[in-house]
This record gives sequence, C-alpha cells and structure tokens, in this order.
Amino acid sequence: MGLLPLVLLFVVFYFLLIRPQQKRAKQQKQFLESLKKGDEVITTGGLYGKITGITDDTVTIEVAEKVRVRVAKSAVAQQQHA
Repeated sequence: MGLLPLVLLFVVFYFLLIRPQQKRAKQQKQFLESLKKGDEVITTGGLYGKITGITDDTVTIEVAEKVRVRVAKSAVAQQQHA
C-alpha cells in the first residue's frame, strides 16, 4: 500500500509532463525533416528568410537580396505564414 502513492505520482507525471514533451519533440523532428528549398522560415534567433539550400544538419537562409546565412537545422523554429 505504501507504493501506491508513488506509482500514482509517476502516472500523473507521465501524462502531464513526459508524454506531451515527447509528442512536441516528434512534431519538431517531422517539421525539420519536411523542410525544403523555397520555404519561408523563422529561426529561434528571430531571423526571417527563405531557404536556399539545405543539408542534413544545416540550412542556408536568404534574409535579404544576396544576403545568405547558414544556420543549424535545429535552429529553424517555424514556417513563416504569409
């Protein structure tokens, strides 16, 4: 009986903290894998730009005409909505 509150606490932590965090990580991974040239994105640093090149772990973003910045793929936060 003394173990029951500990088990219940773990179940609550799982459903309130661990599971949602895993779900967000999975969605972010799928988002990063779906990036392609021409997508307009926002980085975690606040740069807005269009993807001009992409590799396994880096993304080249054009932030102004003929101004390109290379960032880590994981630094892309979201797609820019028009």
